Amino acid sequence: MKKILIVEDDVILASTIADNLIQAGFDIVKAKDGEEGLALAFSEKPDLILLDILLPKMDGLTMLKRLRLDPWGKDVPVIILSNLSEPLNIADAIGDGVRDYLVKVDWKIEDVVKRIKTKLNA
Repeated sequence: MKKILIVEDDVILASTIADNLIQAGFDIVKAKDGEEGLALAFSEKPDLILLDILLPKMDGLTMLKRLRLDPWGKDVPVIILSNLSEPLNIADAIGDGVRDYLVKVDWKIEDVVKRIKTKLNA
């Protein structure tokens, strides 16, 4: 069973995404801020990380940069799911090896699940 780490501070959104991913057959780990997300990434070694940018304690881009410094973390697939659509944010994320950058308002949960399945060949 593939494991997904959801790093999202919106509790309702995180639960909705988690519920949909569980129904799709994934194992889920959730973090509500960047610090917790980074710690869980290293301890749980998920198959993919779904990451918000605007997070408490440590923002998603900082978490991503720290993740990419680690031998395991440099290769883990990351999909950004954020409300930020500025080109600079997208360029920063893509520069750090993000597989996809999805703007929340442009995507339905079902489509996010399909995108994750495609990335993991699941």
